Amino acid sequence: MAAHNWCPYIGFSFILRYYIWKNSWPELLGTNGDYAASVIKGENSSLQVTVILVGTWVPDDLRCDRVRVWVDESRTVIKNPIAG
Repeated sequence: MAAHNWCPYIGFSFILRYYIWKNSWPELLGTNGDYAASVIKGENSSLQVTVILVGTWVPDDLRCDRVRVWVDESRTVIKNPIAG
């Protein structure tokens, strides 16, 4: 696991005991931010997904139910969306 990713388990399954949800979406780099947010939300509706313009101040808290989709001025995803 990458050192910057502290949310490996963000789902629970009674059948399998622990179900590891996908927590990173590198395939969405370079896509439209709104599209990326809809893909992430479609894969896991329990996540809070927000599209954020690069340079915008956000709290530096850790929330494993959140994914921030960082975009540039043309709304293109510029960072790998990661839960946390």
